[in-house]
Amino acid sequence: MTSFNEAVNIKECLESVAFADEVLLVDSFSTDSTLDLARQVPGVRILQREYFGSAAQKNWAMDQTVCPWVLIVDADERVTPGLAREIRDLLVRGPEASYYSIRRRNLFLDRLIRHSGWSTDRVVRLLRRGAARYPRRRVHADIQPEGAAPTLRNPLLHYTFRSLGQYLEKLHRYAEWGAADAYRRGKRSGALQLFFRPAWRFVRMYVFQAGFLDGRHGLVLCTLQAYGVFLKWAKLWEWRRFDQNGWRFELPAYDESDETWEGAASAAD
Repeated sequence: MTSFNEAVNIKECLESVAFADEVLLVDSFSTDSTLDLARQVPGVRILQREYFGSAAQKNWAMDQTVCPWVLIVDADERVTPGLAREIRDLLVRGPEASYYSIRRRNLFLDRLIRHSGWSTDRVVRLLRRGAARYPRRRVHADIQPEGAAPTLRNPLLHYTFRSLGQYLEKLHRYAEWGAADAYRRGKRSGALQLFFRPAWRFVRMYVFQAGFLDGRHGLVLCTLQAYGVFLKWAKLWEWRRFDQNGWRFELPAYDESDETWEGAASAAD
């Protein structure tokens, strides 16, 4: 599990994974009471590391584990009792695959989102240690396994955002990181990216993925998602202008270590 200023979530999340043989929390130097609350949960091992995005953080964290199977959980997620039992039974029985996908039930402003593309959300989170890595990206990086990744029956609960202020802060942060990924890959931003990509994101989520059936929550969610896409490409456009004018600027810090992305000796080796 990774965290940064997750006081509102951390204790419930840690308690939901109490069934695990090892609970490892990698914190990014939280300035709130996250660590104080985490220390109240028995058996939690806490490490701290600078944050370069979720992919780099989770890759590094997996290398610090000691058990043969790893369950990756975000601080704003909860492992349901049914999922905990299913994972225990699977490991006792003997897994037939090296990784498993888990469905997420996503809540936005404390309401379950049943459409808008979020109802089909699946992520690879249970895997044999060393079987896969997160790709070399700062944002929107998910494990892409080579081979079958059966989906478990029981879901994770994902409490995405409890306020618009929290969501907007993350939108801006992720837009900058996404723009940095695009800049590093040599991409450029023009009218297509600035207008049509945000417009398509809204139409796809609100119309084709039936976001309108989620009511006002769906309207707000789809609009903010489109806004986040616009911010990403606007930031890239700005940086390319800086390049053209010879103006200096700094990209967000990035983990360049090959060990982070390709794997390193873990605590068990």
